[in-house]
Amino acid sequence: MRFDVLVVGGSFAGLSAALQLARARRHVLVVDAGEPRNRYATHSHGFLGHDGKPPARILAESLEQLMRYPTTHLRQARALNAERDGDGFVVDLDDGTAVAAARLVLACGVRDELPALDGLRERWGCSVAHCPYCHGYEAQTPLGVLALNPLSLHQALMLPDWGETTLFTHGRFEPNEDECRQLANRRVHIERTPIAALLGEAPRLDGLRLADGRRVPLGTLFVAPRSEVSSPLAAQLGCAFEDGPAGAIIRVDALGATSVPGVFAAGDAAMPFANVVRAAAGGAMAGVAVHRSLVMDAAA
Repeated sequence: MRFDVLVVGGSFAGLSAALQLARARRHVLVVDAGEPRNRYATHSHGFLGHDGKPPARILAESLEQLMRYPTTHLRQARALNAERDGDGFVVDLDDGTAVAAARLVLACGVRDELPALDGLRERWGCSVAHCPYCHGYEAQTPLGVLALNPLSLHQALMLPDWGETTLFTHGRFEPNEDECRQLANRRVHIERTPIAALLGEAPRLDGLRLADGRRVPLGTLFVAPRSEVSSPLAAQLGCAFEDGPAGAIIRVDALGATSVPGVFAAGDAAMPFANVVRAAAGGAMAGVAVHRSLVMDAAA
């Protein structure tokens, strides 16, 4: 069977795109590997109507609603390769099958590249977080920022609204005179001794051990890691990329269309500042745009 649309990625952007297409009575296949970016978080916040729910529960409810539409299908697999086939596309999956579709929606998300710091990975999404709007209200204080790149300065300037904040430069970032003035105006402490380890019984964070042996009490550490698009499909198809604040993202227009005709993208892989609300909104826009492109092709 050739589908109207293949959606790669079954998280907030992918399911939102698929819902618009299902309601347009189009035959849609969602291919999902079951590894959403926020799978480490226990609760999702800032999503109107879902504030405080576990993200896995929101996705399960969304999938259950989507699958009520008879033209929608789900395949639990990983998309490995994509190529153009006539006026459509063929995508090879890791279950040994190939899927054909007239349009592609890449909602594959991104993979965070966490710094190699003892005790950090096992706390990611809990007491180590990246977004104060997602995690700041519930964050245990005092707060810290692990400096990795210029985004870390932005985090440090924002976080005092949620609690006492220290910027740990970690030998990676040294604020200039003007930045030091801004940090002082926001009452942000600066600690220049590198961090050696995170302390406490994970996923809880009790403090940090610094390279000089000192222990610093801390409840939550914020990190702005680099990220990369999780799937190789966009690069294989020749989609253009652009630099985002945390890494390269797929270039799309206002409707979610990539530089390759017939290929659309939405969610974290195609926007510079990500959260679940924006991912879902981007997916909805891409779904509508895909349907419009199918209609215009048929009318031509």
